[in-house]
Amino acid sequence: MTMEKDRVLIFDTTLRDGEQAPGASMNKQEKLEIAFALERLGVDIIEAGFPVISKGDFDAVRAVAKHIKESTVCGLARCIKKDIDAANEALKGAKKKRIHVFLATSKIHMQYKLKKPPEEILRMAVDSVKYAKTKVSDIEFSPEDASRSERGFLFKILEEVIKAGAGTVNIPDTVGYSIPAEFGKLIADIKNNVPNINRAIISVHCHDDLGVGVANSLEAVRQGARQVECTVNGIGERAGNASMEEIVMAIKTRSDIYGCTTGIKTQEICRVSRLVSKYTGFVVSPNKAIVGGNAFRHEAGIHQDGILKERSTYEIMRPEDVGFVGTGLVLGKHSGRHAFKDRLKSLGIELKEDEVDRAFDRFKNVADKKKHVFDEDLIALVEDEVKVFQKTWHLVSMSAQSRTNVAPHVEVVLKSKGKEYRKASTGDGIVDACYKAIEGIAKIKGELLDYTIHSVTHGKDALGEVTVKVKMKDKSVIAHGASTDILEASAKAYINAINKVLSQQTGPKY
Repeated sequence: MTMEKDRVLIFDTTLRDGEQAPGASMNKQEKLEIAFALERLGVDIIEAGFPVISKGDFDAVRAVAKHIKESTVCGLARCIKKDIDAANEALKGAKKKRIHVFLATSKIHMQYKLKKPPEEILRMAVDSVKYAKTKVSDIEFSPEDASRSERGFLFKILEEVIKAGAGTVNIPDTVGYSIPAEFGKLIADIKNNVPNINRAIISVHCHDDLGVGVANSLEAVRQGARQVECTVNGIGERAGNASMEEIVMAIKTRSDIYGCTTGIKTQEICRVSRLVSKYTGFVVSPNKAIVGGNAFRHEAGIHQDGILKERSTYEIMRPEDVGFVGTGLVLGKHSGRHAFKDRLKSLGIELKEDEVDRAFDRFKNVADKKKHVFDEDLIALVEDEVKVFQKTWHLVSMSAQSRTNVAPHVEVVLKSKGKEYRKASTGDGIVDACYKAIEGIAKIKGELLDYTIHSVTHGKDALGEVTVKVKMKDKSVIAHGASTDILEASAKAYINAINKVLSQQTGPKY
């Protein structure tokens, strides 16, 4: 009889700690879409936000709590009653819920940030866990900056919060200071020096300031931690958090070392990665482990030869195991709606019938201009056409004139509520002229904070995807547009940014 391997719980904090990355702010609709994707992925706990920090965070946690049924939904709180009350209120609709309370325990934090003595910190931690326990049964406690805390005090506070009702104690390397051997020893020391540690799950939360967040997390697992806190694509404050996909695939690929499993449906990994990248505007580096565009591509001749003979010569994971989409030729202009729908399904994309109709129309338009349509093209087209916000403005047509030493001229036609509006404008460049024309029609002024463009596939006829970050009406939003024409993609991205701002003002109904 074989013994079942230990289960490592995956605690995803993309929507909370990940969103704290500068420029990564997401609205409620986007957070909910990511939460659904995390639930499909099989994440055990979704930390949906910090409810007390803002109304936006509170509403997002409440929306996630209302709709997510399989994963536990978690809200963060300081060891303050109003924080715990806010978390409890936001989580009321959750089928499974957790309150995560935290308090700094390192000397530097206690002295300079909290300005409180250790005995008061201990009392606050215990009282807060007890109070949170009266609200929900599942409580997690984090001694912030644990890796730099005095060991005796850390062991004592962990013992007391477990007595008070914490079922999970999380050990954060808050500033990414620790290294694997040191951090692994800390977990081992906690197991050996906290008398009641068997009554709680040891969790770890590692930042990547020294580039060892994943290594620290994995060493902690090897030493007995059974929950790992991480984010999709490793996003987060400063240098980011430990990367969820890297931890999960390391545990799976090297089960001979870790002897553990997770509940993650790994075939969903790339799909979630794309979604997070799209909504945060953070492009995944091509050489990023697991989800980078080059992760399963082989350039060197000797590698290609080996792969053709036996994949395991140079691949330790199968691309399909993480849902990696290659550039295989799939469809052309003669492909029908049924083949299109089938291909979307095989890529893990599920759409309503009206969304399929809109996406298919976009596909046919692109297929007329582009000889071959690849999987990545389909994904970009669908994500560009099917939005989680209402569309007020639609691009009908545009024309542009540009010559050296002559101000470019762009005319744009937009449609709203069945009526068409036309506007022409000039600008410092062709894109600037285009955006001024769009603003003139929509009667909204924006400040372009960031503009990036990348080729979805290769070749002269490749689909281009434009990502813009725009500030409008005191709101910063990220939006995208895709087309074989770069100016058209730029226009669509800016129009989608306007639509997103207008949608946030009216707000969708949940």
